[in-house]
Amino acid sequence: MIGAIIGDIVGSRFEFGPVPEEHFELFTPECSYTDDTVCTIAIADAIMNHKDYQQSLLEWCRRYPNPMGSYGHRFYQWIHADVQTPMNSFGNGAAMRVSPIGWLFDDYHEVMDEAKKSAEVSHNHPEGIKGAQCVATLIYWLRTVRVTKEKVERAVKKGFDYDIPPMKDILRIGSLGHFDGTCQETVPMAIRCFLDADNFEEVIRKAVLCDGDTDTKAAIAGSIAESYYEIPEEMIEKAISYLPDDMRNILRQYLEVLRERVER
Repeated sequence: MIGAIIGDIVGSRFEFGPVPEEHFELFTPECSYTDDTVCTIAIADAIMNHKDYQQSLLEWCRRYPNPMGSYGHRFYQWIHADVQTPMNSFGNGAAMRVSPIGWLFDDYHEVMDEAKKSAEVSHNHPEGIKGAQCVATLIYWLRTVRVTKEKVERAVKKGFDYDIPPMKDILRIGSLGHFDGTCQETVPMAIRCFLDADNFEEVIRKAVLCDGDTDTKAAIAGSIAESYYEIPEEMIEKAISYLPDDMRNILRQYLEVLRERVER
């Protein structure tokens, strides 16, 4: 989850801002958490504190109604509707918030089922569900060494029928100003950023340099990278410094749950 939060914060200032350039500074005063972090925290809170996914998303999104970059128009309407009805959406919001499921469940079928549940409260289109399931499952596969990095592309194709585009194509699309707002675009792009990098920071940098939906692409890529690479401690500390206390409390609880699991 911290990998997703780091990617979100680093990518935040470029989503509707300047085109990222090589060797950009990771953390600046213009950075902040966005809806990606709010929703990721909500999913973790739901799992650890036995809440319904919809209940937790509504609670956190209404508590933070104006994060940097705001919420997508349809999701904003969903948050504030009198009755929440799934939107038949395949937006990448289903995939950017799912990373805690890949860590807090230890069975493949549970991961797939919980990812589906977390997506379908709002993003119930098959592509929205598939995007969430792919990201959560890939995290689970990598952290439990069920799939090596070298076999990720084949496993993703077999399990989720995603073709992972080459980096040159992703960069070309970004240079044309295309905003990758769907699961079927952003998830394969984020996976390519992970595959073509050699460490966590490089994954984040590649995702941001692809432009487009920089915070979400970097959040998804960062969530995957966390399950494979060690995150530099200074990056973790810097990202946490952007978070309000209630988000830090959920993150602290999350890390404690993982620590207790390792000790057992």
